[in-house]
Amino acid sequence: MTEITPASILDLGALRHLEQVCFPQDAWPLLDLIAVLSFPGVVRLKAIENGKMIGFIAGDPRPGEDLGWIATIGVLPNQRGKGIGRALLAACERQMPLSRIRLSVRQSNHQAIRMYEQAGYRSVDHWLRYYNDGEDALVMEKRIEKTGL
Repeated sequence: MTEITPASILDLGALRHLEQVCFPQDAWPLLDLIAVLSFPGVVRLKAIENGKMIGFIAGDPRPGEDLGWIATIGVLPNQRGKGIGRALLAACERQMPLSRIRLSVRQSNHQAIRMYEQAGYRSVDHWLRYYNDGEDALVMEKRIEKTGL
C-alpha cells in the first residue's frame, strides 16, 4: 500500500537516490535538494511503500501570480504505471490552491506527457535546449476552477 506523506530534510538521502535514478542526466545538485526539502512555503510530498521512498514531488506556490510550479516529480522506474505519479500530482495540486499550475517536461518523455494530459495539463510553451543534454522542454499548464464557498 502506497502512502503519500510530507517530506522533510530527513529524506535527503532517499531523495538524492531517487533523483539520480529518475533523472540520470538532470539530477539536482545536493544544495538544490537541501533547499527543496527546507525552504519555507514549498510543498514537498513523498510516496512511501514498505518504508521506502518510491516517489517525490515538490510544488512552488506563487500566490502573488496565482500560479504554482511543479518543481520536480519522480517515481522510481520499477514503480511506474501504478498511478503513483498521478496521486503525487493530485496531492500537490490540492496543497497549492491556485488557478494555474505549471510544470516542464522533456519533450521525449511521452509517458509523463500522457499522464499530465490525462490530469488536465495542456502545452503552453516550449523552452529550447532546457535540459543539460540540450533537449527541449514542454511547459504544460493546468487551469483550476475556483469554487465559491
